[in-house]
Amino acid sequence: MDIVFAPHRMDYLKSDKKKGCVFCKDDKRDDALVVFEGKSCYVTMNKYPYTSGHIMIIPYRHISQFCDLSDTEVAEMMNLTRRSLFALMDVFSPEGFNIGMNIGKAAGAGVDEHIHLHIVPRWSGDTNFSTVVGEFRVIPEDLAVTRNTLAERMHDDKEA
Repeated sequence: MDIVFAPHRMDYLKSDKKKGCVFCKDDKRDDALVVFEGKSCYVTMNKYPYTSGHIMIIPYRHISQFCDLSDTEVAEMMNLTRRSLFALMDVFSPEGFNIGMNIGKAAGAGVDEHIHLHIVPRWSGDTNFSTVVGEFRVIPEDLAVTRNTLAERMHDDKEA
């Protein structure tokens, strides 16, 4: 059995758990991870990232289906995707991206009650021995540092 020490988790385990949605602002959303706020959607760091720079674009409205998004929400989600890609390219210089949604538990959604779009920067060889053999990932930068860097870049008006 592998043992991973994560003493910082004890605070979470002992804390009172709030009811509600992890993506809704007035429920359980972690505002410290929010990178950028638009009018109908926002950009946030993934608390459990696959790679450095793994972000999500989430509508404020608590809905679970893509088809229930308004035209305004769809347009802003795509505009924020584009804006996020520019920021991620500037900050991390990835060699590619995975962009997508898992809609519903059967599709692999970890949070199926609130739709969200993932953007995962990718590099050749980013699935290395630790992921394949050790079944764990190494994220080399603290989420707060990544969040601050991306937030600064996303608040710039330049796009390219």
